[in-house]
Amino acid sequence: MIRNFELQKQKHLFLEVLSKDNIEAWIVPHVSKGKRGSKPAVELWQIIAAILYRLKSGCQWRLLPVGMFFEHNVLTWQGVYYHFRRWVRDGSFKRVWINALRHHHHQLDLSSMQLDGSHTVAKKGGDHTGMQKRKSARTTNTLFLCDDKGLPLSLATPQSGNQHDITGIAELFDELCEVLVEAGVSLEGVFMNADSAFDAQVVHQKCEEAGIEANIYHNTRNTQRLEQEYRYFDELLYKRRYVIERMNAWLDSFKALLVRYETRVKNWMALHFLAFTVWLCRKPPNVKC
Repeated sequence: MIRNFELQKQKHLFLEVLSKDNIEAWIVPHVSKGKRGSKPAVELWQIIAAILYRLKSGCQWRLLPVGMFFEHNVLTWQGVYYHFRRWVRDGSFKRVWINALRHHHHQLDLSSMQLDGSHTVAKKGGDHTGMQKRKSARTTNTLFLCDDKGLPLSLATPQSGNQHDITGIAELFDELCEVLVEAGVSLEGVFMNADSAFDAQVVHQKCEEAGIEANIYHNTRNTQRLEQEYRYFDELLYKRRYVIERMNAWLDSFKALLVRYETRVKNWMALHFLAFTVWLCRKPPNVKC
């Protein structure tokens, strides 16, 4: 029995997403702990390791190999999911990311930021999903911000896939900036690249209010505005937008994010905040592109 567990434990070392030290340093201090009732039969870092395994592998919750994480199977997959849902509800995973961002904000490359939306197929439907013709499937559309090296910074509440990128952009842009402001990241004077889908008056206005220098590709359909108003556009800087496409490709390596099976939108966002934290813990912020 002990021999089998040791073999499983050794196998787990090859599948771990974050080391025990990183989990205890960056995640455990910022998740809520129960004030009443008995303490968990296992350590919190083990529960988080199991959640991270599910994030990376994309397996179903009920197929989570709990025997790889807990000796004698003292916690079932339902127990792991219970903790995950509790931490989602109280915003623990968002706090984890804001704290990690606050600690490393001086190492970010904010010579420019990149704004873009990304559609993900939602197999089970759920909150904020809609039919998207290009993918011929129900999708959810999420707005992301990343720095000039492709490090994810923030995401807004996902919207239905049948809506345009700028639907509700005023509230969504405030949500994107709120995460950075809470982390102590100054946006004053930061250039932001975005494609022509975001060439709307409300986006320029929001950037101005936040002190962001918008570098948005001109939408040729706005001919009347272009004739009346001049807006500077830096083509060389705009070429840096490729880094957010690389960020999206990296996020797809987390199989739980490649296809959305979570029906609750808060669960979906929490998994992204965890993936962001994994990136920051495993990838040195000063890596050059």
